[in-house]
Amino acid sequence: MEDLLASVGTQPGMASGAMKLAADLPHTLIRPSRGWVRLDLTELWHYRELLFFLAWRDIKVRYKQTALGAAWAIIQPLLSMVAFTVFFGRLAKVPSNGIPYPLFAYTALVPWQLFAYALTESSNSVVLNERLITKVYFPKLVIPLASVLAGLVDFAIAFSLVIGMMIWYHVAPTLAILTLPLFVLFTMTTALAVGLWLSALNVQYRDVRYTLTFIVQFWLFASPVAYPSTLIPARWRPLYGLNPMAGVIEGFRWALLGKSPAPGPMLAVSILVVIIVLTGGLYYYRRMEKTFADVV
Repeated sequence: MEDLLASVGTQPGMASGAMKLAADLPHTLIRPSRGWVRLDLTELWHYRELLFFLAWRDIKVRYKQTALGAAWAIIQPLLSMVAFTVFFGRLAKVPSNGIPYPLFAYTALVPWQLFAYALTESSNSVVLNERLITKVYFPKLVIPLASVLAGLVDFAIAFSLVIGMMIWYHVAPTLAILTLPLFVLFTMTTALAVGLWLSALNVQYRDVRYTLTFIVQFWLFASPVAYPSTLIPARWRPLYGLNPMAGVIEGFRWALLGKSPAPGPMLAVSILVVIIVLTGGLYYYRRMEKTFADVV
């Protein structure tokens, strides 16, 4: 704008027009927030195109220069299913509620893979997008949210094998399958809730990235992936719901196979825990994001 004014400065009529044009242009003043800021989630809608662009970028980067490409989305849970079937199903004789153990394990590994990927990527998302954060303004909540959305592609590919296995084992779905999208959303929400805390902490303390592998591995065996939640005494199952993935996994099995018992109180506890963690994570992330550009 200064160049424009300088070029027309010697012509009074054009100069006054340029000044009027400058005055009519919208101005946005960005000030650092203080204290606990409001969430302003409506701002995400205005940046929805950036959200989908970042998610698509993460998808392309994930399989760039790979020999098998998207086939890894099936290979990873498939190999885990084989290992669980051998060691837990055949050797340890872990019960599977009357469901063939390979199908029992794989229906849990599919949502688990979505959760593990979304949690890991969202926790590292702010640090990995350092250059973008320090150069332009946009709601920083877009970054971990895009990382969570990117996991849906892997989930869709891996889920195709679930359908094939259900046909192979002659397992017909029930009306409970209509609730499956809700459990997919719950899985993503759980990953985002925890990822918001870890991504903000990762900016301040880079130790977080080194503990992620341990957290995911420990969480895997603390969740009913290789074993049913019915091994937990009935009076303790609601307490087991403090692990949100317990409600997610049992909900998946119930929605897909119809033979597992409905999660019931355990799922209710898991939902309550996720709501609390997500609300706290949103406010903590928004409070800390004003320091991202300086610290990251």
